[in-house]
Amino acid sequence: KDTVVQLLPSEELETEDERLVYDSAINWVNYDLNKRHCYLPELLQTVRLALLPAIYLMENVATEELITKQRKSKETVEEAIRCKLKILQNDGVVTSLCARPRKTGHALFLLGGQTFMCDKLYLVDQKAKEIIPKADIPSPRKEFSACAIGCKVYITGGRGSENGVSKDVWVYDTLHEEWSKAAPMLVARFGHGSAELKHCLYVVGGHTAATGCLPASPSVSLKQVEQYDPSTNKWTM
Repeated sequence: KDTVVQLLPSEELETEDERLVYDSAINWVNYDLNKRHCYLPELLQTVRLALLPAIYLMENVATEELITKQRKSKETVEEAIRCKLKILQNDGVVTSLCARPRKTGHALFLLGGQTFMCDKLYLVDQKAKEIIPKADIPSPRKEFSACAIGCKVYITGGRGSENGVSKDVWVYDTLHEEWSKAAPMLVARFGHGSAELKHCLYVVGGHTAATGCLPASPSVSLKQVEQYDPSTNKWTM
């Protein structure tokens, strides 16, 4: 039992699908149900339940007889469902362990550029040595900035259609491979930088159009720094 409890929550546990971890926990309990059923609540807390597909979480996990018969196990799953809903609704940063990607889940994405308008997003699969197309950016643009917070990628600003400078913010959920829109920045900008600090997003510098659209309107350098808090979906200077 101690070995299983140490293995399942490990940040170094490498898995492409958290369902395998969940199934391992359930199968281990079922192998000797009379002696092991009491360990299920502890084991469930080691599984990143909120990383499971929503349908699987609701139709398989939440209805599992072993879980519905134990109050603590049921409460653990209910908490995971609440976290899952927050993730799906882009309702702030979820810091619960059940929603935290394992370290081996880190990924490299390619997107954007400076010369041409682009709406493409690619995942670099370093194991298979492949570049895999993902869901297109909803609004083509160039010279935007991108930054990851947890399992979400935030792209800010850039130059959109007819070279208009944008203040739009798009969010890519890497777990569900879906885009959603967040609150716009206070200042439209392109060629800026962005970074994460303490679960908040910061955008720095860049340029904006003095009036109208580029290139007819000259660009103006910016010194303003904006902070975005995903938990409130609000920007501040």
